[in-house]
Amino acid sequence: MDQFWQNRYIQIAAYYSVVILCLVVFLAIFELVTKYKNWEEIKRGNLAVAMATGGKILGLANIFRASVQENNSLLEMMGWGVYGFVLLLAGYFIFEFLTPKFKIDEEIQNDNRAVGLMSLIISIGLSSVIGAGIS
Repeated sequence: MDQFWQNRYIQIAAYYSVVILCLVVFLAIFELVTKYKNWEEIKRGNLAVAMATGGKILGLANIFRASVQENNSLLEMMGWGVYGFVLLLAGYFIFEFLTPKFKIDEEIQNDNRAVGLMSLIISIGLSSVIGAGIS
């Protein structure tokens, strides 16, 4: 059985499957903490929501990229990915806290593309720092 798990194709498929599952779960959690429905807003053509959601997806993928490169086991990779997600989620709340003059969720829901772009950049930027910390 060890030879099965040593196969590079099997390892990549395992990492890929776990990351996809984590992305689905983490995006569902982001959906719970935002005041709008991501996929409904994207369907309506809300570019600000699409940018913010895309930034979260790219940020999570970046965190998992670093975790896959650094860890030799699927469980360690997943643990560091979850930790990185928690940090990224904290960054979302910090962004909201640091902008007391307006509500981030309301602006993104209203298709304020400047706020959506900032959310995208913050997610990617923080994921780069988180990924560097994991590496």
